[in-house]
Amino acid sequence: MRLIPVTRRSPLTLNDRAAERPPGMPDDDVLKEKTRDLLDQLADLQARLFADGRHALLIVLQGRDASGKDGVVRKVFGACNPAGCQVTSFRTPTPVELSHDFLWRVHHAVPARGMIGIFNRSHYEDVLVVRVHDLVPKKVWSRRYDQINGFERMLAANDVKILKFFLHISHEEQREQLLERLTDPRKNWKFRAGDLDDRALWDEYTKAYRDALRKCSTPWAPWFVIPADDKDVRDYLIARTVVEALESINPEFPKADRKILKLRKKLE
Repeated sequence: MRLIPVTRRSPLTLNDRAAERPPGMPDDDVLKEKTRDLLDQLADLQARLFADGRHALLIVLQGRDASGKDGVVRKVFGACNPAGCQVTSFRTPTPVELSHDFLWRVHHAVPARGMIGIFNRSHYEDVLVVRVHDLVPKKVWSRRYDQINGFERMLAANDVKILKFFLHISHEEQREQLLERLTDPRKNWKFRAGDLDDRALWDEYTKAYRDALRKCSTPWAPWFVIPADDKDVRDYLIARTVVEALESINPEFPKADRKILKLRKKLE
């Protein structure tokens, strides 16, 4: 299965069935082996990207509570050298951040050339949470789709490759994951009371996600919907898409200057 970018005409039902393991996927053992191979490729490509220093890769992860964003960071991007990878989590804006435009804090976190940057939640919160919870007027958040597209286009024009993944889980899978957070002492810290408030607004979030995905999936910054009920499928599809994107960049280890290579004789 190869992921297809969202378009303005994509059906995007975002129902529970769309979160399930897609038909035709390999069995678990084969899928895990394929994912391991992809992660080996990712590690090599990231090393080349870092050494090359001409491009950056920005990964945007969005999804409902308990959709697996942290799991993707750990299981997929754990293959990367931490020296060339940075993760930014966008939480409730601070008073200083609120005194600027909504993209101000985001631009500060964009990865430098040679780096892979991962946004665990992102600037899309400003057309999702603020819309569903009515934090700003519609005339404000409705303008942000075009502003986001312009911002991402500027980044792409400056050698930042952008991939955006919506981790789509079903209503039942989220219930199970939230329940696990309440029953497993190692995961209690992940649960917040607001998770249940957002769960009660499931349909409103579905509408907000549908609009964000359609309006802001562009050739320079495509959105991909990941069926995330099955973690192995989720990790495989993201790893494959990231590897293919890095291969399209084709980073190379820089060739040493002849003067530098002559120094080899001093070590032989």
